[in-house]
Amino acid sequence: MGSECYQNRLDREHRARGSLGPLPCREGELLQSLAFIGRHIGEGNMAEAVAADLDADLNNLVMSEEVEPLYAAVKKFIAEDVEPNTPAYFDAAFEHGDRWSLSPRQEDILAGLKDKAKANGLWNFFLPDAETGEGLKNLDYAYIAAELGKNPIASECLNCSAPDTGNMEVLERYGTPEQKEKWLKPLLEGEIRSAYAMTEPNLASSDAKQIATQARLDGDEWVLNGEKFYISGAGDKRCKIMITMVQTNPAAPPHRQQSQILVPTDNPGVQIIEPMTVFGRDDAPHGHMHLKFNDARVPKENILLGEGRGFEISQGRLGPGRIHHCMRSVGQAERALDLMVRRGMSREAFGKPLVQLGKNLELVSRARIEIEAMRLMVLKAAKAMDVLGNREARIWVHMCKAMIPERTCQIIDQAIQMHGAAGVSQWTPLAGMYTGQRTLRIADGPDEVHHLVVGRAELRRYDENFGRS
Repeated sequence: MGSECYQNRLDREHRARGSLGPLPCREGELLQSLAFIGRHIGEGNMAEAVAADLDADLNNLVMSEEVEPLYAAVKKFIAEDVEPNTPAYFDAAFEHGDRWSLSPRQEDILAGLKDKAKANGLWNFFLPDAETGEGLKNLDYAYIAAELGKNPIASECLNCSAPDTGNMEVLERYGTPEQKEKWLKPLLEGEIRSAYAMTEPNLASSDAKQIATQARLDGDEWVLNGEKFYISGAGDKRCKIMITMVQTNPAAPPHRQQSQILVPTDNPGVQIIEPMTVFGRDDAPHGHMHLKFNDARVPKENILLGEGRGFEISQGRLGPGRIHHCMRSVGQAERALDLMVRRGMSREAFGKPLVQLGKNLELVSRARIEIEAMRLMVLKAAKAMDVLGNREARIWVHMCKAMIPERTCQIIDQAIQMHGAAGVSQWTPLAGMYTGQRTLRIADGPDEVHHLVVGRAELRRYDENFGRS
């Protein structure tokens, strides 16, 4: 039963008791919803039934029975096809002399894996629309995404890579038929890549109201001027389109000043200045680019949803597209623990296996406990999105984003320590895994913002006017 159904039942009871208007569905966690039920409709049977249904549904984290064969097929494909080809894929990098494109051998490996994935129906899982994706619930996709997170190229092989996943969701939900035909269709086919251009170097972009890149309407064209950096994926020559957050009306209310506009990467007004490094690495060919818009002109039809609706789009994107990272992070933590245990059991020092020395066995125990806690958290957030809707489930999403990358970093760090010098070398994937997860604690919204949202919601349970003055 979805959130609309719960809300309708509450509204009917509310009106039956003589109150006016529908009950506002509060944003936030389950506890707020249950408190709301208690305040407005008392202790009657209807209230108890609705609360019990909601609680039971939110805590039923079992994968849908019909998805189980698909989940098994994904695990089999990764184990039998993706994993054996992964070393050759990375060995072939840059052998053609161009750091910012895939080598011909990499293209062949990737194309072969994509073709096989498509043929087996393992494609575009993340989209909830059954016409363009598998029509999976967020809960079901969470199980699959955790498997994808265990291998560095599995997501792309199944066309489930960031930032394309979030961008495809935006285009599917908010794009016009023309925008979908031109950009969503080739993205769904895995023919092109995309980027999301929001972060700016001269301001705190965690407060999106400060976005300073300007877009002004000149006749039938938007003219963009401004500077962005850490635009992930924009270095890849397969990246053909950027969804760009801009300011279109500085005089409007703060949350109506911004818009999102589609800007092709080959636009003559787009100047790529340099790749930004992440812990000293440029992550070629994907890249995180520093770029400028210098009178970049695009048709006025390239705006998404309408002028001043950039925040509205971002809130939609903050649901499934932003929790996918957390889903994959659980898989990364699993892989780190696997590497830690294998290393600890296969190496000896001072007459004992490494895993038996000091507190290493306790670290293994704590890692397993943390992974299961993270898994439950992300499954609960995914189920909340399915039951309550993306907006009402946002507290669960923020809890995931505050908790999971930080704890995954800790587990990877412990796995590095178990490997000694090899842990920070090119001999294991751990160094790259660590930098990726540590970056998420900034790139997917800073930890502090997520804790601010969760903490503020918790205080509102005690004072419903908190923070609203």
